[in-house]
Amino acid sequence: MSEAVNALDYLAKVKSHPIAGVCVAFGDDPFLKRQVVGRLRREVLGDEDGEFSLTVFDGRTAELRDVMEELATMAMFGGGRRLVVVEDADEGVSRRRAKPEEQQKEGEEEDAKSSFVSRHRTELEDYVARPSPSGVLVLLVKSLPSNTRLYKAVVAGGLAVDCNAPKKLTPWLTTWAEKAHHVTLAPGAADLLVELVEPELGLLDQELAKLALSVGPDGRITPETVAQMVGTWRSKTAWVMLDAALDGNVREALVQLDRLLLAGEVPIAILGQISASLRRFAAATRLILQSEAAGRRPDLRGALEQSGVKSFVLQRAQSQLRQLGRHRGAQLYRWLLETDLALKGASALPPRLVLESLVIRIAAPEAKDLGRR
Repeated sequence: MSEAVNALDYLAKVKSHPIAGVCVAFGDDPFLKRQVVGRLRREVLGDEDGEFSLTVFDGRTAELRDVMEELATMAMFGGGRRLVVVEDADEGVSRRRAKPEEQQKEGEEEDAKSSFVSRHRTELEDYVARPSPSGVLVLLVKSLPSNTRLYKAVVAGGLAVDCNAPKKLTPWLTTWAEKAHHVTLAPGAADLLVELVEPELGLLDQELAKLALSVGPDGRITPETVAQMVGTWRSKTAWVMLDAALDGNVREALVQLDRLLLAGEVPIAILGQISASLRRFAAATRLILQSEAAGRRPDLRGALEQSGVKSFVLQRAQSQLRQLGRHRGAQLYRWLLETDLALKGASALPPRLVLESLVIRIAAPEAKDLGRR
């Protein structure tokens, strides 16, 4: 092997990637790491008795001699190889320096204790080339730079699994729904699920599990099902607020905004929840204005589709774009930028007033509706 294998590829074809004496799972997604470690456990330990051959260390406090001793020792119960997992192997421990009170300076701290990998990098590089035949060592780290000797040693003689989250979540979500939960996501359902839930694979998997329990015998999850069952009341309230504003209902939009703020929602977070949708309307407006400038008839549906609006909300989006109007639609990018800067300290106005101003700008009626020329 000359490079790390992607976690999704590994999970899909475990048998194509033989277990090595040293396996390193690196990346920012804890869900993928759990899945990879789970598969490694099944591959190495097999049946339930094999659990007696599993040892887990905290990398922030683990000592190399203890890890190596476990790798070389056969379990009293269970057969086969041992599996030794070192978690957080590249995280250090910060401790305050102990000094007499008269000598200790306020805020003085000892340098962070080096991580398991940092303390034993040379030994680990050597061990990868000559691992113990009786055990498998698994290191869980946040990063494994490709220019390090350890990375090169692992990809050459071990197994390196890249557990960074995929950039495009929708294809993964569709495949994972069928494989792990035995359900099918209808067109648009995966996109809506990604919009409603934070882009973390573990959270998306939890929501899929809930949805799988509620679908009918056909096992098909529709966008309507996702809209009804997924997301916290706060995320749903933010969508209701935005819909009310785009429909021109100022009063309802401000009521929903008030609910969010009273519940303790952070203003900048509220803006983040609605910004993506508003940018799509801004992009669609720009496409329509470009068509008009070229002497072509505006195509609202086509502009919205090009801007990323999903098919299951296109009809309502067209109505909202007409209500918004070309003048306000053309200013959305500027309004979003001004609001973002104001919430980050560029304005002396309270955050509530900043958000209320944006809502009123969006919801205020306009004399000429978009697409009526």
